Amino acid sequence: MAHFDTEYQRLETSYSDSPPGEENLLVHVPEGAKSQWHHIENLDLFFQRVYNLHQKNGFTCMLLGEIFELVQLLFVVGFTVFLANCVDYDILFANKFVNHTDSSKVTLPDAFLPVDVCSARIRDNALVIFVLVISGVFWLHRLVKFLYNVCCYWEIRSFYTNALKMTMSELPYVTWQEVQARIVEIQKEHQICIHKKELTELDIYHRILRFKNYMVAMVNKSLLPVRFRPPLLGECVFYTRGLKYNFELIFFWGPGSLFENEWSLKPEYKRGGNRLDLADRLASRILWIGIANLLLCPVILVWQILYAFFSYTEVIKREPGSLGARCWSLYGRCYLRHFNELDHELMSRLSKGYKASSKYMNCFLSPLLTVVAKNVAFFAGSLLAVLIALTIYDEDVLAVEHVLSSITLLGVCITICRSFIPDKHMVFCPEQLLRVILAHIHYMPDHWQGNAHRYETRDQFSQLFQYKAVFILEELLSPVVTPFILIFSLRRKSLEIIDFFRNFTVEVVGVGDTCSFAQMDIRQHGHPAWMSAGKTEASIYQQAEDGKTELSLMHFAITNPQWQPPQETTQFISQLKERVQREATGAPTDAHALNSQSESEPRSLIANLLTGPSTLGSVHFGRDGSLTNHAAVGLSDGASALRSLSPISSSLHLRGSFSAAHRGVGHTSATSRAMAGSGTDARTVSSGSSAWEGQLTSLVLSEYASTEMSIHALYMHELHKQQSRGELSRHTWHRQESDDSSDSVPDEVRSDPNPHHRNFPRSHTFPSAVPSPSAIPSSASATGGTTPGLEGAPLQRSSHRRYGGTTTDSLGAGSRVVRSARVPMGGWAEDGQAAPRHHDTVPEEGSEDEMPPHIHKVT
Repeated sequence: MAHFDTEYQRLETSYSDSPPGEENLLVHVPEGAKSQWHHIENLDLFFQRVYNLHQKNGFTCMLLGEIFELVQLLFVVGFTVFLANCVDYDILFANKFVNHTDSSKVTLPDAFLPVDVCSARIRDNALVIFVLVISGVFWLHRLVKFLYNVCCYWEIRSFYTNALKMTMSELPYVTWQEVQARIVEIQKEHQICIHKKELTELDIYHRILRFKNYMVAMVNKSLLPVRFRPPLLGECVFYTRGLKYNFELIFFWGPGSLFENEWSLKPEYKRGGNRLDLADRLASRILWIGIANLLLCPVILVWQILYAFFSYTEVIKREPGSLGARCWSLYGRCYLRHFNELDHELMSRLSKGYKASSKYMNCFLSPLLTVVAKNVAFFAGSLLAVLIALTIYDEDVLAVEHVLSSITLLGVCITICRSFIPDKHMVFCPEQLLRVILAHIHYMPDHWQGNAHRYETRDQFSQLFQYKAVFILEELLSPVVTPFILIFSLRRKSLEIIDFFRNFTVEVVGVGDTCSFAQMDIRQHGHPAWMSAGKTEASIYQQAEDGKTELSLMHFAITNPQWQPPQETTQFISQLKERVQREATGAPTDAHALNSQSESEPRSLIANLLTGPSTLGSVHFGRDGSLTNHAAVGLSDGASALRSLSPISSSLHLRGSFSAAHRGVGHTSATSRAMAGSGTDARTVSSGSSAWEGQLTSLVLSEYASTEMSIHALYMHELHKQQSRGELSRHTWHRQESDDSSDSVPDEVRSDPNPHHRNFPRSHTFPSAVPSPSAIPSSASATGGTTPGLEGAPLQRSSHRRYGGTTTDSLGAGSRVVRSARVPMGGWAEDGQAAPRHHDTVPEEGSEDEMPPHIHKVT
């Protein structure tokens, strides 16, 4: 890795995403040959709209949805004002009699006040006038935004029709992978991006998910303040849509944010010399935004209550047990999300794990609560049966006061009680269920495995998979809690946030500034405990936690089989696939065939898993970290569980056999093969075949890719577990603010004269045993040389620059255990030095602002 000490050059125009110093890469196109789509100024927004239009099933569906959102806002405000000022509730509740000449029955219009009386009551109520003004301004803002979006999405519609050759009628039945493949293809003709001759799948993902990748990385590094310990409640996670909106407003697109546009971080945040001043400015912005949230809290709270009331009342009336159902929390979606994973891919993966997750949580129903619920349901059911019988005998019973209300409440009570009564056929098998969940969600703290039957594990999993009622309650409390989180929690992390964006931002040619974790570079962000040992040069500060880099890389490679990763990445993927194949079949396999496994026939590993786990019986590992029979049992359990949950089996039986279905897959077009990695979008592909054949093809390809990723995730977790066996078991679920874990070190570790022979997990909260320098691949950035065996291997598909100076690392010379105290996201303190809690002064002399930033350029 070479060094280039050059100043960062400001972009000439705010709409040009040409990286500084790379202007020579611009592709020249004659003026007469330029198409309508040549050199799109804001590719981030363009690709996001292309993706959104695809997910909303076309222009008409998107337009209709936007119109109904505007009407819905008017309805909620207008109907609420009408109920509060224009209804005579004394007549409605029969507290006041109405004289009728033709009928004795009271009709609904009798309870409505006259128009003049209603308007007078509205004019005399200052609070109602204030709410109407605020709502009117907000609605006009939404209307202007709607009209602007209609014009923009009409252009996207034209792009689909003219450039991609797709009509809106067929868009709901086309997978995103096919749309993406066509975008990559037309780049050669239209030059959508003029800074690269060819676009890659990773370039498109980077532009769509630029800011979401930053959020995933900050959650992975425990930077965002979302975990709290309030009195009497214990540890809990609070992460709502309102809090997420404020985070994005502060970091990415709000006034004074860290980014000057969608693709470029502001130059001052790329240097470390003025980090303290920038942290103070960020803390001040967070304070003012928190105060604004506090002032708007009453209005937002009223809106949240009204919106929740109108949204969920009908659902609760129709399905009272829906509040007892569970959903994936916002924190869970962010924690479980891979780098470079689109929304529909994430939700499809989590939806496949929903059934097993619900079963797992239902295993922990309280026996005492079950007894109480059974008896309450019996008494309520008895009363309900009598009332229903009397109503059937004579419908006038319903005219008796509170009879109808009693029937409704008793029905709700019975439904709620049933949610606490377990299925009598349910078998208590939490370990197997947790393994099935892991196969789909791909991330899980180490200490959960083997402790699935404990309530502590259940409580922590409930932070990812919460009750729907808890989700609604958190959203209602969000306007009140969010200002205090911003003012008292996020402000204290301002320096860590500044350091994070400086240290983990790289500039990619043709893409702009992206999160370096999103590059999925094993050398820069791999973790030795996740099959990256010997391949990574990352310090503890640079490592992604929970195997996020490795799992994200495998997921992206399987989802996008046409993607051509760099040489190092290709070797990692092929080696992993080869090991999984070898351990699953019990025989060595040709490496060349494994490299194209994602595009080849779904034989070998996946076919074996669908037919039976018998081939996994011979799986075993040696002392070199290979899988043992115990791990083989884990893979076998996961395989059988995946087989039982996979809908592919029934579909294949309908077609006669798996081979018959495979012949259908083998005759698909090249476009369909490009979709083989979708694994996430079971939409119909009907081109060149009947609707049934298209559905079967899409189902087989989707289930194949999804199952392949599930098996790789299970394998990586099992191997990680085997490598960690015998080491100090300390998970990364709780990452503390400072390192005070020395008391948990066993005595035999303290007395070990050669601590570097022990391979401790390298995590935020534990002092790692540092191997000798010979055991660590020398970094070119430190020695000026290259790593043996890795010469000329690019780290990314395209060139990039890394901002910020060299971070202080805890790995010292020699083989001693280094005690590393945390500093706020800026590196690690020296041996024995405590992490500073306040901003330190920076000397004027030798400031980094006077020197060019250290830029790493990979060619």
